[in-house]
Amino acid sequence: MCPDNIIRRFAGVFILLSVALAMLVDPRWYWFTAFVGVNLLQSSFTNFCPLEKILGYVGVAGCRRGV
Repeated sequence: MCPDNIIRRFAGVFILLSVALAMLVDPRWYWFTAFVGVNLLQSSFTNFCPLEKILGYVGVAGCRRGV
């Protein structure tokens, strides 16, 4: 389990980065923006967040492994 603010920060960075890449490099980066949005939406219903699992395995402070 990770604190919500960590997940929100990562999501915000991913969205801003993908929008910048879409504007500067290739519009297909908007698909990554959509992917992040879909993951946030499904997480609100299922309480399953892939990023939360990854951060736990990597050992980010505040996130527990295998939860």
